[in-house]
Amino acid sequence: MEWKDTIIRDLQWSDEIINREGKERVAAGIASKMKDGDVIGIGSGSTVYVATLAMARRIKEEKLNVQVIPASVELSMTCTQLGIPQTTLWEKKPDWTFDGADEVDPEKSLIKGRGGAMFKEKLLIANSKETFIIVDESKFVDRLGSGFPVPVEVFPAALLYVEERLKALGATKVMLRMAKGKDGPVFTENGNFVLDARFDSIHRAMEKEIKEITGVIESGLFIGYDIKILSI
Repeated sequence: MEWKDTIIRDLQWSDEIINREGKERVAAGIASKMKDGDVIGIGSGSTVYVATLAMARRIKEEKLNVQVIPASVELSMTCTQLGIPQTTLWEKKPDWTFDGADEVDPEKSLIKGRGGAMFKEKLLIANSKETFIIVDESKFVDRLGSGFPVPVEVFPAALLYVEERLKALGATKVMLRMAKGKDGPVFTENGNFVLDARFDSIHRAMEKEIKEITGVIESGLFIGYDIKILSI
């Protein structure tokens, strides 16, 4: 018995999609990489959303046998809407993953997590043979952290301890991320808080140092990962 729903059927992206034309060009390239039998990790954000639309068209037109593992609820709902089969990391390992980023430095280190899904995004990247990061020119920076703070997913009871330890690592400002569509803080899909930490400098060991703080689930630093950058 099927739901007689309209919520999933009428689902739309929540914000205006900036530079949609450029994103659609790269989305076509992502969709062209699909092969029959692929298991694909998909991240979060508007760029990933546009690429998912292109994938759905090719899957339908060519009747491809493809499964995806989404990093976020909104992309999972989009895949349900589009009829793209989904699986989980309990069942399959992704052949490749694609995602966006908030910042990319000259060494291809990233800041991600503006959408709060950095834990699952990092999990997909760590499990993939290949990862493609889609960005426009505005995301390239000379110094990581120059435009965006580092998102840190925190177990709620550890909030103040993690704040203290982040400042000990050199954070100049640590803010609890507040929600826009509800009162109070943002909760991740894992039921945790997000702290946004500003650093004047970010060294290569900082991802590991943040992760070692008791109560930190994951950070939005992606340093030293084997990724390919696709520029819009």
